[in-house]
Amino acid sequence: MRIQLFVTCMIDNLYPDIGEDVVTVLERAGVEVEVPAGQTCCGQPAFNGGFLDEAREMALHFLDVFAETEGPIVSPSGSCAAMVVHHYPELFADDPENLARAQAVAARVREFSQFLVDDLGATELGGAPGKYTYHPSCHLTRELGVRGKAELLLDNIPGAERVPLPDAEACCGFGGLFAVKMPEVSTAMMNHKLETIEESGAETCVVCDVSCMTHLNGGLIHQGKKPVVRHLAQVLAGDEK
Repeated sequence: MRIQLFVTCMIDNLYPDIGEDVVTVLERAGVEVEVPAGQTCCGQPAFNGGFLDEAREMALHFLDVFAETEGPIVSPSGSCAAMVVHHYPELFADDPENLARAQAVAARVREFSQFLVDDLGATELGGAPGKYTYHPSCHLTRELGVRGKAELLLDNIPGAERVPLPDAEACCGFGGLFAVKMPEVSTAMMNHKLETIEESGAETCVVCDVSCMTHLNGGLIHQGKKPVVRHLAQVLAGDEK
């Protein structure tokens, strides 16, 4: 199968190694990975900030880049995938031509763990052994309705143990612009999540969104502790860094 990789801004600019891990895992599963040139932001920050004209302009560019490609569009971010799936049709509700393009592209978008389990049926991909817990990000679970995929992949890593995360579906407090506009509330939510991660007894907390990872690891560093949150692709690729 051939797929188009939607890398996302944060991975492209901050965590290119995670992008490489995503490709490693997909190729290990027998997938041919293409990375369309010219892709940029999906427009979610502008959309969440109420800048709809700017978000629409970025969405049009996204459609121009991906609409003529073939195969599923896979993203290692539930948040970015949810933007395209749910909010692109909203942005073009009064633009029939581009609405049709947005709906066609949205129908092809898959989050990374969702694609591996639901589209490929690949549940035993190996990975780094360890004691893991899993934080389900909000957009992935609430907007995309993706549950149980990452957990299944973790459970099938030889030598790995997955332990429950108390209050697992509580938000980590990032929420994009929310963390900037309401830092005190965001920090309180983050601290609660960090407490539950420690309570779980896991060595590593696995996430499917690097936004959650950045927020939580930043909190740990601020507390003088070692970062323990990693993206699913890093764990599946066996990346020990």
